[in-house]
Amino acid sequence: MVEVLKYDVLILGSGLAGLRAAFEAARISNGKIRIAVVSKVHAMRSHSVSAEGGASAVLYPKENGDSLDLHGYDTAKGSDFLADQDAIELLVQTAPQEIKFLDHLGVPWSRDPQGKILQRPFGGMTIPRTTFAQDKTGFFLLSTLYDNTLRFGNIDMLHEHFATSIILENGVFRGITAIDLKTGEFKVILAKAGIIATGGNGRVYGFTTMAHSSTGDGYSLAYRAGIPLKDFEFPQFHPTALVPNGILITEGARGEGGYLVNKDGERFMKRYAPSRMELAPRDIVSRSIITEINQGRGFTDEESGLSYVLLDLRHLGEERLNKRLPMIREISIKTIGVDPVDEPIPVRPAMHYMMGGIHVDLKGQVYIDAEKKIPNLWAAGEAANVSVHGANRLGSNSLSECLVWGHFTGEEAAKYAMTSSTEPGYDGYVKEAAEKEEKRIFDGLLHKETNAENPYDIKHEMNKIMDTYVYVFREKSGLEEAYSSLKKLRERFNNSRIEDRGLVYNQNLKDLMEIDFLLEQAEIITLGALNRTESRGAHARIDYPKRDDVNWLKHTLAFYTKEGPSFSYIPVRITKWKPEERKY
Repeated sequence: MVEVLKYDVLILGSGLAGLRAAFEAARISNGKIRIAVVSKVHAMRSHSVSAEGGASAVLYPKENGDSLDLHGYDTAKGSDFLADQDAIELLVQTAPQEIKFLDHLGVPWSRDPQGKILQRPFGGMTIPRTTFAQDKTGFFLLSTLYDNTLRFGNIDMLHEHFATSIILENGVFRGITAIDLKTGEFKVILAKAGIIATGGNGRVYGFTTMAHSSTGDGYSLAYRAGIPLKDFEFPQFHPTALVPNGILITEGARGEGGYLVNKDGERFMKRYAPSRMELAPRDIVSRSIITEINQGRGFTDEESGLSYVLLDLRHLGEERLNKRLPMIREISIKTIGVDPVDEPIPVRPAMHYMMGGIHVDLKGQVYIDAEKKIPNLWAAGEAANVSVHGANRLGSNSLSECLVWGHFTGEEAAKYAMTSSTEPGYDGYVKEAAEKEEKRIFDGLLHKETNAENPYDIKHEMNKIMDTYVYVFREKSGLEEAYSSLKKLRERFNNSRIEDRGLVYNQNLKDLMEIDFLLEQAEIITLGALNRTESRGAHARIDYPKRDDVNWLKHTLAFYTKEGPSFSYIPVRITKWKPEERKY
């Protein structure tokens, strides 16, 4: 017998956006509704825990001359004018309340001697507005939210449950199917309302700052259910990932005054962004580093073959490093044996964040096509694209986005569930869809008779393709080569073998399904990038080096078809800030 669980609100994902949504739904409903948080990892292992730098907000406008308008302008300009500006306005208006709210919940923000919350400079921000807790901001935010959600008796945490499909019936959300990884049991989890908060998909690439669990499950689950993915050609490359392991070296290291230097010992950012230097937006710093490397002014790591430049923090001194960047020092010493107090650290750009995502409206409600919405489904955080980041996210806007839209979606879903009289039922189409999914997994994957292909080899090849052809710089022939190779990998993947036929903690089965998601997403990224014949933000085409507002000031929507993604386009919403040339 299949276990069927029923809830009022189902939240898929337990990172910052998911837990903020759970907290808000519980608070709004005053304990009256049942809420499930479904996570394929233990909630405190969600990738949000790795965020280092901080969350942006205008906290002290009178003291430092900051304003909501300035935060909005910085974000719109940083986005290369692809962000929807009504969404930006909502972000900057709401973020300060979220920072204060989390302060009241118990986040230990770093403070000055007078007790005021400190803010550090970040790339593309005119004024220091990144609120931080040392260089462990994500950990402190997530642990505070997790502890506080446990206060509510009406929230069930379903740790280590891997979602395999979203069930939509006639454009209405009914629930999900999932495997309990601990037992291998197949479950159907039904709900009146749902929120997708599954985070990003860094593992499409080989060199990435993101956790092994960051496989964009929510993207593929939504896409396969007929929901469009927006602006998927825009993964963000963080300029400073540690070589050779890809661990994030926070932008806070440059915010505290770190220098980027090449093989000649030169602070090369003066060539690319003379007024902002190391604190230019991420797309510009990433392109600058790769240009230095391509022109022979980088170093090469002998073991990995990766080229890099140096991030020099020595002049900051041991006391400042221990106070503001203790984890960066620890990571560097423990993983590559380099103490930043004594020597510079090797860095290069890595896949860090997906700026595209599930197509949603201003409050995070999910669209089923370009205009029609699903009445009872929302998405938040990196899983969603409300489009505050456009073509290039400013560092520290993402944690603010997770909090703001976690709040909105939790509130909206709870209100919907409280007023809906429709009880989720396990019959008809829902039962049929669940049974079909169970058959696909246990007959089609777990017990299929094939031993041709090792799925891990296929994943490795996909990573290599993406790292080579769909990286910081792109051009037509490379993207075509990538797309053609990915199509062949998809065909080979159909003959993948599973070594582990057991049920208890079958990581092999989970990995196989994740690789399936990643291959699909790699295709969407690559084809979207091939179609967009311009350079904008993180999408830098060597063969189309200029931004083209006449033809490309628009969002990409990717829809599922059996043959591969089909694309349509919708306009960018511009309210205050007219597109202009980006100079820093």
